[in-house]
This record gives sequence, structure tokens and C-alpha cells, in this order.
Amino acid sequence: MPEVTTIGLDIAKNVFHAHGADSRGQGVFSKRLSRAKVLDFFAAQPPCTVAMEACGGAHHWGRELMALGHHVRLIPPAYVKPFVKRQKNDAVDAEAICEAAQRPTMRFVTVKSEEQQASALVFRTRDLLVRQRTQLANAIRGHLTEYGWVAPKGVSYVSMLGDMLEEEMAASLPAAAVAMFHVMLDLLAELDERIAYLDGEIARRAREDETARRLMTIPGIGPITATALTALAPAAETFAKGRDFAAWLGLTPLQRSTGGKQKLGATSKMGERTLRRLLIIGASAVVKQVSRRGAPKGSWLERMLVCKPHMLVTVALANKMARIVWALLAKGGIYRAPAAIAA
Repeated sequence: MPEVTTIGLDIAKNVFHAHGADSRGQGVFSKRLSRAKVLDFFAAQPPCTVAMEACGGAHHWGRELMALGHHVRLIPPAYVKPFVKRQKNDAVDAEAICEAAQRPTMRFVTVKSEEQQASALVFRTRDLLVRQRTQLANAIRGHLTEYGWVAPKGVSYVSMLGDMLEEEMAASLPAAAVAMFHVMLDLLAELDERIAYLDGEIARRAREDETARRLMTIPGIGPITATALTALAPAAETFAKGRDFAAWLGLTPLQRSTGGKQKLGATSKMGERTLRRLLIIGASAVVKQVSRRGAPKGSWLERMLVCKPHMLVTVALANKMARIVWALLAKGGIYRAPAAIAA
């Protein structure tokens, strides 16, 4: 049997499929595996490159296979799709993964450690609780509207309804409705408390991490964004320049260029959306503050605000912040504001 150099592994909950190929790309075997037999199968294989799609569970299996001496490559699923031949099944997917892994220009995802995934889980948990809080606040406002009470937008206003339920609203609402509103308001207060705890945990991590402290010198980047960047962003060496990092975050325009004509579309919104959202929120805060107090004379931001819409400037500033982040991660140091251009 020819020596297997690359194995494409299609992972799932219980049924896996492995496709092995030699150095020329010729298929050697195609084998279905149960979850319990995956590690035994790879323990019997000589060390080789094992490729998987970067999806749920991939980092766990990557660490397990690396412990067996294999070289693991994770591929974004979007880059595997073009190699799928017609019909889709586990065997075809495994073959496509194996073929994609052998391309010399393929881009790969770094296998994360358990500690890196745990750090990312802090932000995932906070995002989940914030979404639940927003959903609950909207539900309270919507139900109150059915009784003729219109609460202003914002969580802070909804939390003030507890006192109103005991006074003004109590006489006009049924007792059962008042009881349900109290249940929802109690849940809202509990979510506020848990989110505040996570904010404190994130701030503590930011103070203890030297890289996060350097990133916080950039205007618009606070503890949450700084620690998210250290936990979720790949190593700076993964990107050749800052623009590549901004493109990975989805902060560059889509290109539909052809025939030598450059056509740029809307923001691509590809890559890590949590980091993209945090950078845009930070840029929005900077633009809002500058709109009130004025930008430094001759600065890039001042020139942009004169001729461009605020939302466009916000996204452009987030792109600029991403490039600065890459520069600090790749070269060290802290952010220093550029000198304004003299008129």
C-alpha cells in the first residue's frame, strides 16, 4: 500500500469519515469511523498531516491528534466547498478536505489550546447574556404596550418599571399581569448582576495581561475589546500586513473587479464577527465624541467627517484601528497619536 501523507477527516457527533491520500494526491483509503474508534485508528497510522474543517469540535480533535504525533491543519469550511465534487456525503466531504489541504496556497486556522478556548468562552457567555437581556427588555416593553403603557427604549428605563408597577400601573393592570411583569423584572435584574460580574472578570484579565494593556492605549479600545483581541485573534505572524488582519475581520470592501476595472462593494463582514462588532462599537464611540468636541485640526478623522457620512467614517475608523492593533501585536510598543498636519 502507498504511504499515506495526508488524511482528510470529516468530523460529526458520532459518525466520522477519513480519506487518505499519498504524496501525489492519489486516494489510498476511504474509511467510516465511529466516534469511539477515531483515536485508535489514528494511533495506528504513521505520523502524517491530518486536515479537518474548522468547525465545532475541531480544536478538541486537533489537540488529541497532535498528541498522537500527527500534524493537524484546520481549514475554513468556505475554502473546502469548491473541492466538493457534485453530490455531498461524508466520503465526498473527507476527500474534499484532503484535497484542499494539499493546495500550496491554502490558508489554515491555528489549533487553539484549552486555555484560549476558555478565554473566548468568557466573551461568548457575556454576549449570550446581553442578548437575553435585550430579548427580555423587549418582551417587557411589548407586553406593556398591550395595556397602553409605552416604556422608553433602553434597559435603564425598563429597570425603573418596578416602582411604577407598585404605584401607577397597579390600579390599571390585572393582578396576574403584574405578577408576570415582576417575574420578568427579577430575571432582568439577575442578568444585569451576572453581566456586571463578567465585566469585572474581563477588566481583571485586561489589567493582568501586558498585551491587553498595550492595546488599551488605542482610542476606542477598552478592556472588553482588548482582552477579546488577545483571546480570539490569531497570532500576528499569521498576517503579512495590517490590511490582511482587517480583511480577516471583515472590515474591508467586497471586490467584484473584472476586466481591469476595480469595483468595490459593501463591507465584507467575513471573519470573526465578535471582534468586528467590538471594533465598530469602539470606533462609533470615538466618532460620537469627536462630533461633540471636535477633531484635532488637520487630522484624518476631521477630513473624513467633513465629506463622508458618520457610519462610513465609523467603519473606516474600525478598519484603521484593526491595522493599528496588528502593528502593536506584531511589532510591540504602545499607540502614539500621529501629529496633526499643519494648515
